[in-house]
Amino acid sequence: MRTRFTLFFGIFSVMALSNAIVPVLPSFADSSSLQGAIYAAYFLGAFVSTLPAGMLSDRVGRVPLIRLGLIITVISGFSLSVIGSPFLVLAIRFIEGVGAGCFVSAAMSYVNSVPEHEKMSGYFMALLNAGLVAGLIAAGWLGGFFQQPALGIIFFSSGAIIPAVTGFFISESPFTIQKRGSLVLLPLVKEYRYLLYSSVILIGITGVVISLYPKFSGVSSHTVGIWIALMSVSTIIAVLIASRTSLPPVQTIRLCAVMMVFGVLMSYYTPMGFIVIGAIAGVVMIAQMAYLADIKEHQGIAMGLFSTTSYLGMTALPFISGLIADYSGFFVAFCATAFCAVTVALTIDQCACRKPVS
Repeated sequence: MRTRFTLFFGIFSVMALSNAIVPVLPSFADSSSLQGAIYAAYFLGAFVSTLPAGMLSDRVGRVPLIRLGLIITVISGFSLSVIGSPFLVLAIRFIEGVGAGCFVSAAMSYVNSVPEHEKMSGYFMALLNAGLVAGLIAAGWLGGFFQQPALGIIFFSSGAIIPAVTGFFISESPFTIQKRGSLVLLPLVKEYRYLLYSSVILIGITGVVISLYPKFSGVSSHTVGIWIALMSVSTIIAVLIASRTSLPPVQTIRLCAVMMVFGVLMSYYTPMGFIVIGAIAGVVMIAQMAYLADIKEHQGIAMGLFSTTSYLGMTALPFISGLIADYSGFFVAFCATAFCAVTVALTIDQCACRKPVS
């Protein structure tokens, strides 16, 4: 019970804290490029740590990395609440992302090692998305109502203390999954490069609209939090529906890429585009995972690559779009993002993903 509480409350707290800064980004930096960098720094930290942490957890055990990830989350959260320099905030967000990468990799490995892993994974992913929504809504409301931008960050940092403490009272699962074939990493990258590219772009687009919207819209942090939260809610609904159907992966990803073009342009004119983009992203993730299902013996490496490229997209695209918005305007930034989705539709058929890599 302590283990489940640590994992479930831990992922909720980590994800909530990761999004708590989003509705109040303008309070931490003035320019769109710096706001995009602060938002993306978290994902850069997660990007560089997710795959190494997963590999390390197989060597030293998952519990130490679960503890480390939660400790880093707590410390970085409280640091964000008292630091005023945007460049220090940038560094702390990177460190926070490293902590999240350590926790998520080890926690998912732990979840997948127990006999009831399917049920555990469902709860884990549900609380992951619930944390994202809670972080946006609560932080936006607290920041706006009390006129204290860091209040939401303090709130979720305090909450993360609980699983960080209980993490010292859990033990390693007696069930282990032996992972082999690390030398297959490069062949997998080559074989599935177009699929991985679609992950970078289509998942990264969600980060673009989230990072641009606070300054672009000029609305209150509370309103921003609600709209971005609705994106996560629509993703949850889409994932639940898509996972119960048998969609052809290639055609689905191509169609979603085309629909993402309209979703991005729609979000320029109305925040309703957030709901469309969130739903498309949910379907895309299910289709991409189905695309990788043929890799029977190397699912750990395959899913590690999938997670890493998703984080890469959330890191690079918001920063690049922020630069474009600063120098060429928001409309050009949204159009450039939409064009990226077009490139996915044009290239996904070239993926040679037909036979498992052995």
